[in-house]
Amino acid sequence: MIRFQALQPWAGAMAVLLGSLSSVWAQEVQIQASFKPDSANPQRNQFQNDTPPSGYCASYPSECRDNAMFSLQVPIEFDSSGPIVANHGDARQGAMIKVPAQWRELTVIHETTGEPETVKVRIAGFGSAYVTDDVIQLVGAGNDYREAHNKLWGSSWVNAPSPCLYSGVGFFAPQRYRFFWKTPSEVSCQKQAKFDVPWMRYEYVDFAYELVTPNPLGMSSGKYLGNLTYTIGPHGDFDLGDIMLPSSPSLTLNFALDVQHTLKVEVPPGGSRVELVPQGGWQSWLTQGRKPTRLFRDQTFNISASSRFKMQLQCQYVLGNTCSLNEPLSGDFVPLNVGVSLPPGLTDAGGQPVNRRPLRLDGSGTQLFMPGIYVDRKPGTLHFEIPASEVAEMIRPGQQRRYSGRVTVIWDSEV
Repeated sequence: MIRFQALQPWAGAMAVLLGSLSSVWAQEVQIQASFKPDSANPQRNQFQNDTPPSGYCASYPSECRDNAMFSLQVPIEFDSSGPIVANHGDARQGAMIKVPAQWRELTVIHETTGEPETVKVRIAGFGSAYVTDDVIQLVGAGNDYREAHNKLWGSSWVNAPSPCLYSGVGFFAPQRYRFFWKTPSEVSCQKQAKFDVPWMRYEYVDFAYELVTPNPLGMSSGKYLGNLTYTIGPHGDFDLGDIMLPSSPSLTLNFALDVQHTLKVEVPPGGSRVELVPQGGWQSWLTQGRKPTRLFRDQTFNISASSRFKMQLQCQYVLGNTCSLNEPLSGDFVPLNVGVSLPPGLTDAGGQPVNRRPLRLDGSGTQLFMPGIYVDRKPGTLHFEIPASEVAEMIRPGQQRRYSGRVTVIWDSEV
């Protein structure tokens, strides 16, 4: 009988109070992504971003979809500390935007095992709505608000100044202009006021981000957590010049990556009872007295795997580093060799195919198998064989013998 298994004090109070006060103005957002293998698309081995969009991309989903952007809005305001003077020579005294557009790395940690993985993130776009006095009054002519906004700054805020890039649409009103710019580099994008602007405010911050997530096939099931904090303000990560001052000194991105792996082994009905027979059956022995030289059985199974795993062997009767079968009348034991072949897409730690790999009690050689793709119900084989040197002693004319034993093969995702 063979059984198959697939495993899977006051000073302290004051410190807390002070810590709470110091973080009142810090802003945080949650970014969630998940991986769950999809049998309809086994080649897609990537995390899915599950974070609900907000801000620009929620308002203009087609624009963001066409530009492969994803935005979040946070309630961070920027207020001018004084007027913006017409034709100012220093960009830092006007409307400028510089964001952390280069890739940065952060570590996410498995909340149970402590395993680390690396995530990379960059800010791919920035937007807000600037507010000021009625722009027609500021420029002193006409009654077309679109023209007035453009005249105030010399060009439309839809058409982003280099190196920022156009991202779609904008929205304007007498005192307000909503915009969003793509940010391919960390060089600042600047708008020079052509008329005096007595005051200005950015009402909020929209930002688009891009992620490079780890290969989920090499990760353990469970949740990985980590964070990345950006500074905000003059000469910070989000730098909008010296005159536009933020309501928050920082923005923290809290990441949660959820990995939901599949490891499933299906043995066909009756496959848990394995009978070892000669090549071609017993007919030659029964009719011609010709002793078989080999007793074996190849038992197929179907495996679905998106995660690394190991295989182990347990035996009712142990002989050396493998199992054995027992003949109760004579008390004889014979060794039983057990091996495994895995389907394409599953390799060992060295990237080699797994073909008739021996299963041993100490686990050597089967400590780690890795999927290169999600393997969905693909056939593998367990190989059972009595060594040829033992077969002759087992089969004797006129003697009826029955060798048996229990072997447990374990597929274990806890590697």
